[in-house]
Amino acid sequence: MEKKIRVLIVDDSALVRQTLAEILSSDPGIEVMASAGDPFIAAEKIREEVPDVITLDIEMPRMDGVTFLKKIMTQHPIPVVVCSSLTGDGTKTALKAVEYGAVEIITKPKLGTKEFLEESRMLITDAVKAAAKASPKKVRLSAEVVPKYSADVMLAKRNSHAMAETTEQILAVGASTGGTEALREFLEALPENSPGIVIVQHMPEHFTRSFAERLNDLCRINVKEAEDGDSVLRGLALIAPGNKHMLLKRSGARYFVEVRDGPLVNRHRPSVDVLFRSSARYAGRNAVGIIMTGMGDDGAKGMKEMHDEGAYTIAQDEESCVVFGMPKEAIKLGGVDSVMPLDRISGEIIRKYC
Repeated sequence: MEKKIRVLIVDDSALVRQTLAEILSSDPGIEVMASAGDPFIAAEKIREEVPDVITLDIEMPRMDGVTFLKKIMTQHPIPVVVCSSLTGDGTKTALKAVEYGAVEIITKPKLGTKEFLEESRMLITDAVKAAAKASPKKVRLSAEVVPKYSADVMLAKRNSHAMAETTEQILAVGASTGGTEALREFLEALPENSPGIVIVQHMPEHFTRSFAERLNDLCRINVKEAEDGDSVLRGLALIAPGNKHMLLKRSGARYFVEVRDGPLVNRHRPSVDVLFRSSARYAGRNAVGIIMTGMGDDGAKGMKEMHDEGAYTIAQDEESCVVFGMPKEAIKLGGVDSVMPLDRISGEIIRKYC
């Protein structure tokens, strides 16, 4: 029998602790080891037994989650999933927690429709499984029990090749677990004249805006959360909004993005496969596909489609990934031209396209 992922829930709200426990316990591969109302109680639980993963609230009495996270990472590193509410300050603090070593960010579960609750359950359990994968202990995932849609639900595949009406290069980038810091490192190294960039990072709604604002302050290029109809321009990176799919489109020589609702694709919204398929169709050999750290296979099929249309495709290597899932699957499908460490990808782009 496979070992279950043992989770410690840390949140000052009894209702949130109960809801998270019910969601996580519903997955046969996860076991709630204990729950704690604040970091001091959590520390006592950890002394008794070290969990595989911690879900951690940010705003708590006596000690905030970021301070507790720092202590964990310096004394006894454990994979941490930040569980935060959707508030302006909360999103920025949660992103700060990622800098200190948190593996994933999820939003606190709320009541809603059956479909909404099911999506929340998938996203929360997948985040915990991704965190467990990022730890030294290897945990094999349990079988999926929900439909897994492909990019077909957002954009039908077609056999004709993309027209080359423009020579302007486009970078399409996909990332998940560990991707926030990988993207920061990649984008910080790019010069102002870099090709236009479209990015899907698996991240909850509202967090992407704060993430884009943070990157905009750090980078020489401009970075913003994408809005429907935004043009893709040199020196600009557009990040897909959380909970929305983003597609690359073209009108004549102008590239722009379309931001749309739709079902989860590969259990994600936004989905890398959706972005990559649209890049294959509308940019073809003028596109460059980059797939970074992340669990699962979102983006693997889309990268193969980009490769088949003549795009140059790059995968982050295993050693520099937090989780070597998405790049590994893209490589297995034969859709990757080059595999390289994270710190070499920006140099490759600068050498070829800047």
